[in-house]
Amino acid sequence: AVAPAMNQAMWSHPATTENIEVLRSRDTLIIDPDNGLQACGDVGPGRLQQPETIVDQLADIFQCGLLAGKKVVLTAGPTREKIDPVRYISNHSSGKMGYALASSLSEAGAKVTVISGPVSLDPPKRCEFISVVSANEMLEASMAAARDADIFIATAAVADYRAVEIADQKIKKKSDKMTLNLSKTPDIVSIVKENNPKLFVLGFAAETQKVEQYAREKLARKNLDAIVANDVSREDIGFNSDDNEALWVELESS
Repeated sequence: AVAPAMNQAMWSHPATTENIEVLRSRDTLIIDPDNGLQACGDVGPGRLQQPETIVDQLADIFQCGLLAGKKVVLTAGPTREKIDPVRYISNHSSGKMGYALASSLSEAGAKVTVISGPVSLDPPKRCEFISVVSANEMLEASMAAARDADIFIATAAVADYRAVEIADQKIKKKSDKMTLNLSKTPDIVSIVKENNPKLFVLGFAAETQKVEQYAREKLARKNLDAIVANDVSREDIGFNSDDNEALWVELESS
């Protein structure tokens, strides 16, 4: 794809016109320039199109409808497990990856339900949106939504532990040390798969070392269909990053 920008006289020159036609004949998408005032003071076609226009035209060339008729349930963001009315246990998940996947699934024609923990993002467009806070709330919403789903994608970073007892009032800082009794939160993706064996379940593994090894162990342990592993120790692709790099892992065929 080419989005040309140049002086209006250059754009209308016969040589440019011939070259553009050669590119079109080779299946190159030409995003024609916009009209308007140019840097040299001329007025006419030659201005670079707005980024939104370029993105829309690029999106139109990709195959869509691949998931038409499919229902996808996706969890995203962190969970928060209360300690007292002020404090909670959580993690650095921003929800960016899950929300981006939800938007892509919707663009591919799927009916998408997003079950999200607390994040600072606008809900993905064209998706059913369910807001939750704790792991128990996410599990309840996931089980209800997964009953008639085709695909379940667990991108959420669920807190692994929660307080055994939640204080009714703020815990005061009285000593140098404080001990918390914690218990495991429900393993949402495993429970969903166990109760919906025919459902395609895709898990995620946020790791800081031995990324593929730990992902394969998690894949087998939770009986998932596939898993995506992220190296969150890298600042360029870790939590809160706008960029990502991931490893898709499936069970090895015998």
